[in-house]
Amino acid sequence: MDLALSCWQLGREMAMTRLGHGRQTFRLLKRSSLLLRIIAVVFAVLLFCEFLVYYLAIFWCNWPEVQTPAYDSEQETPEPVLRAMFLADTHLLGEVRGHWLDKLRREWQMERAFQTALWWLQPDVVFILGDVFDEGKWSSPQAWADDVKRFQRMFRHPSHVQLKVVAGNHDIGFHYQMSTYRVKRFEKVFNSERLFSWKGINFVMVNSVALEGDGCGICSEAEAELTEISRKLNCSREQEQRPSQCGDVQLLPASTPVLLQHYPLYRRSDADCSGEDAAPPEERTVLFTEKYDVLSREASQKLLWWLRPRLVLSGHTHSACEVLHAGGLLELSVPSFSWRNRNNPSFIMGSLTPTDHALSKCYLPREDTVLITYCGAAGLLAVLILAHVELLASPFHFGWNLLRKHKIM
Repeated sequence: MDLALSCWQLGREMAMTRLGHGRQTFRLLKRSSLLLRIIAVVFAVLLFCEFLVYYLAIFWCNWPEVQTPAYDSEQETPEPVLRAMFLADTHLLGEVRGHWLDKLRREWQMERAFQTALWWLQPDVVFILGDVFDEGKWSSPQAWADDVKRFQRMFRHPSHVQLKVVAGNHDIGFHYQMSTYRVKRFEKVFNSERLFSWKGINFVMVNSVALEGDGCGICSEAEAELTEISRKLNCSREQEQRPSQCGDVQLLPASTPVLLQHYPLYRRSDADCSGEDAAPPEERTVLFTEKYDVLSREASQKLLWWLRPRLVLSGHTHSACEVLHAGGLLELSVPSFSWRNRNNPSFIMGSLTPTDHALSKCYLPREDTVLITYCGAAGLLAVLILAHVELLASPFHFGWNLLRKHKIM
């Protein structure tokens, strides 16, 4: 009897031990399952918000179609089409006002957007319309070198893609801050040529900060360069009836130029601007200040008289606007490319020929969309963790019980 009782107790203890090991194994498996779910959710959200969202946005962008009449009706040779991207106001943060987290977030956004656009759209040339940097107007030589290094990493591009940059007030300072040293420093990095011709199309890139009109040394030099460009363009337009004053001027393609600059041409305000990326309604009626928000009337008239452009693209305002100047001349203010300046950044895509052009806009992912996605993922992780510690019924059991109640009713 005692032997049987001892055997029974031993068997019971072994069974309890096995049961304890089984429960412990079950808990470990349950914890491992939760950890795998958390890792899967975090990985999926990071992949979507930091990579895939840019492909999904830019995938819908297409180059606009432009009419390409033949140069020679007998040979039926179409005019070459130049595909150009125009972006503005990247404002890479510097060492003074740039918080490391703000730098990381905004610069990663611009880098992914730019690299995705290059890969998908395959442009021939990219123009950045000023304010590449946020602190170029006061940065030290070392800070400037660091900012340039970051820019070159973010906006790296294949050798067959040209990158052209126009100076902005944050790159070289407003007129009262501008110095020969800052201008030369900028031009040394970006080789800021004033006249660029490709595929029979002329682009004039203006240092609009220097168009103050007060006779300063930099201003006088800028105006002299523009008058010489005007002379070249006029001589090239009249190649068949070459005026005597043209002399040995190097001829350009006989194409009306595209004017690129940071400051917009003079306009009273953004009152006539519209669209989802225009300035907020309460800001549109605020009058602009000449030589600060826009060029002066006098500088604008000089540019149009010197260059007679067919299209103008500018930046500076961080918001989109289409303006028709005298004679039907279209000017596009290009919105900022950075989340730091607007929730819905974008850039302009242009298909250009020597005689025509077509433009369209490509929107980047909205910052609030990415933030909402992260918040939703955080909520999902909270539900999974609460369900694991049994403070909240698991979504599966909740749904099953709800279904059972519905069937009973």
